[in-house]
Amino acid sequence: MSNENHIPFIKLEHGSGGALSRDLIDQLIFPIFKNKYFSQLSDATSFYLTEEALITTDSYVIDPPFFPGGDIGRLAVFGTCNDLAVSGGKPHYITLALILEEGFALASLEKILRSALKAAEEAGISVLTGDTKVVPRGKGGNIFINTTGVGRRVFPFPLTPQSIRSRDVVIVTGPLGSHGITVLAAREELKVAKHLKTDCALLYPLCSELFTFGSELRFLRDATRGGAAAILNEICQNQSFGIEVREEAFPVEDEVALAADILGLNPLEIANEGVAVAVVSPSVAAEVCRKLKNQPLGKRAAIVGEITGNNEGRVILKTTAGGRRILDYPRGLLLPRIC
Repeated sequence: MSNENHIPFIKLEHGSGGALSRDLIDQLIFPIFKNKYFSQLSDATSFYLTEEALITTDSYVIDPPFFPGGDIGRLAVFGTCNDLAVSGGKPHYITLALILEEGFALASLEKILRSALKAAEEAGISVLTGDTKVVPRGKGGNIFINTTGVGRRVFPFPLTPQSIRSRDVVIVTGPLGSHGITVLAAREELKVAKHLKTDCALLYPLCSELFTFGSELRFLRDATRGGAAAILNEICQNQSFGIEVREEAFPVEDEVALAADILGLNPLEIANEGVAVAVVSPSVAAEVCRKLKNQPLGKRAAIVGEITGNNEGRVILKTTAGGRRILDYPRGLLLPRIC
């Protein structure tokens, strides 16, 4: 870049606001994301929405930043879009703010940014603006990304626990645990999961199919940190109902199940980046599953349990051994820096 094009790594000066900062932005970052909305560098970008809007923000600190099937750039874009989708929104815009560690390779940065752009194009959204900061070597994690996503509400009904009724049905849209096990295997160079790849994917096409069920769709959430176990507990926390689920009903890839068993992990507690948990009326549950199975991400969608009037505020797991136990929120550190 400019007179410094021989420098292959991020330097502290890249975050100083001086010449090297400007080169990084002008010659690498801005050309990748420039679009009709983000056409010039300024402190703010204008945009238009004519209907009710949704906004979400998220930060991505995953280690390592590259993993089989994805990277932090793709994860940041799809993860933010998914938060909008499961809230009833169609994603439209996103911001990307970068925190870079001194010594991070510029080639790796470019690869991540181009991956983020490709993900944004796949999602049909525009990058509106961003920011770049640099921290000293050893004070960061190579690269962190903060995002804000803006979308237009397309589903008019509330997707909250308060919409749930007794005997409603719980559905998961795909196999659990692939993302968390893939990232852990890449981080620790584990051979046990060498053929796995992340399930990181855009959920909006799948969610839009569910939106056709109107108020019969009660609740929707992507099962990221804490996995399905965390979402199920969030659903019934402080509510007048409980949830009963069947362990054998949850779809889990064989290699994920094997790796989780060896590592002493529960697939229900492992992060996903392309799986949602839905609660629907029992009258449409079978049709919901049929529709999901027609989608690439929903081929292994499954009914895993139901809402009950018993065990208020608790999730009861019917185990494969025939027993029953409380499925609580995940405890302990589990898998740090997984998203």
